[in-house]
Amino acid sequence: MKRNLLLSILALVPASLLSLTASCQIVLDKPPAAERTEKVYKNEVSAGYAYTSLNQVLQSRYGLQGVNASYGRDFGKYFGVMGEGSYYFKAVASGNPVDAKVVLGLAGPFIHVDLFGRLSGFARVLIGGGHTGGASEYPDISFAGGGGGGMDYQLSPRFSLRASGDDIFSSFVEDPNHLGFSPHMKGNPRASFGAVYKF
Repeated sequence: MKRNLLLSILALVPASLLSLTASCQIVLDKPPAAERTEKVYKNEVSAGYAYTSLNQVLQSRYGLQGVNASYGRDFGKYFGVMGEGSYYFKAVASGNPVDAKVVLGLAGPFIHVDLFGRLSGFARVLIGGGHTGGASEYPDISFAGGGGGGMDYQLSPRFSLRASGDDIFSSFVEDPNHLGFSPHMKGNPRASFGAVYKF
């Protein structure tokens, strides 16, 4: 009897230790990883101040300033398409032979990438049409196109500041008497600074 009691007590000791060891090996459920709550915006509109040179008008000493606006749509992490309109109406200084005005309507693909912190960059290729008014140029509207890029500085998830530049080529000839119509391609460097809104 005493022997059975002693064996029972001895059997209880390892059983209690095994249950304690097993309880120590229980893995507590980890809290779920925080899901990304930042919304990804696919559309953007921008507007701002713009400058272009006036190489297609003979004897022009100064470029034109004006405004531009664009709409862009992302179709992936790095790729998108944008359309842009620009109107340049005021010479930087007096001295141009005519009071020229330039209107551009362009569209094309762009790629963009985050650089570091709040700074991101993009490169684009644009094609479309250009109109030079007030300069007796032919044709009235010319095919135009070129490439460039820029940088965005993010102020908030929706708002950014943008600086960009490119070189847009078009073919005009200043020929008031319409004697030759032999247009030559001219490149006009452009620069712009403005704000971007994403939605």
